[in-house]
Amino acid sequence: MIGGRIRTAVRALRGALAFLTRLPVGSRTENVDGAITDTNTDRDWKAFRSSPWTITVVGWIVGGLAAVVFLASPVVPAATIAFGYLLAVYALTGIHHLDGVADLGDALVVHGDAERRRAVMTDTTTGVGALLAVSLVVAGLALGALALAGAPVAVAVGVTVAAEVGAKTGMAAMACFGTAVHEGFGSQLTDAGGPSALLGPAALAIPAVALTWPHPAAAAALVGALAGTALPWWWARRRLGGVSGDVFGAANEIGRLLGIHLGVIAWTLW
Repeated sequence: MIGGRIRTAVRALRGALAFLTRLPVGSRTENVDGAITDTNTDRDWKAFRSSPWTITVVGWIVGGLAAVVFLASPVVPAATIAFGYLLAVYALTGIHHLDGVADLGDALVVHGDAERRRAVMTDTTTGVGALLAVSLVVAGLALGALALAGAPVAVAVGVTVAAEVGAKTGMAAMACFGTAVHEGFGSQLTDAGGPSALLGPAALAIPAVALTWPHPAAAAALVGALAGTALPWWWARRRLGGVSGDVFGAANEIGRLLGIHLGVIAWTLW
């Protein structure tokens, strides 16, 4: 029985890494909703869907790998470190989460009811709202990384990891408590989980507070990232009628962004 649980956990983590990152964890085939459909990874995908704790673990992995660039901050110009951080983040995670930011950006500026907003999100045309939203997120993340490059290495690494962990834990919370607006990636996650499943992600996220202890910078980054993921979730409930794969992607990007900036503010003020 223990061996079976370990195998299931390994499959779930492998599925999480396959969808949420570009790390080479096996074959990958995605449909239009982003779901992994290759028969070789189908069991991993199913295990991942019912194991939201794996999303937080991916946050630790991605955050740790992306934070490596800050180790060079004592000898490399801050602007180069910030650019390197951006490259690392999107090399590790890909750009499909940014696609969610773009779609929500278009839906945010369109006039009409929820049905009209949902239709705009599925339109392949890129509007001004999408361009502005993606530009603000990328520029904001770069500026946050630029500020972190001037902080002590331990603080920069701690804030970076805590922000990523918080953003991923916010996605896990959405999977446990959210309601999908239509069939797709969003519904596959929300239908497989439940409120009690959030205990695992929460337990795995709390240790991130200690990354800059006793300074509260990492705690601020964690809380900020959680708040950042809540913003598109709250807006989607009010304006779309529920969450979708695009909302999950936007929550990840906005959560990371707000987490980085609140971590920087906490370091500056305290």
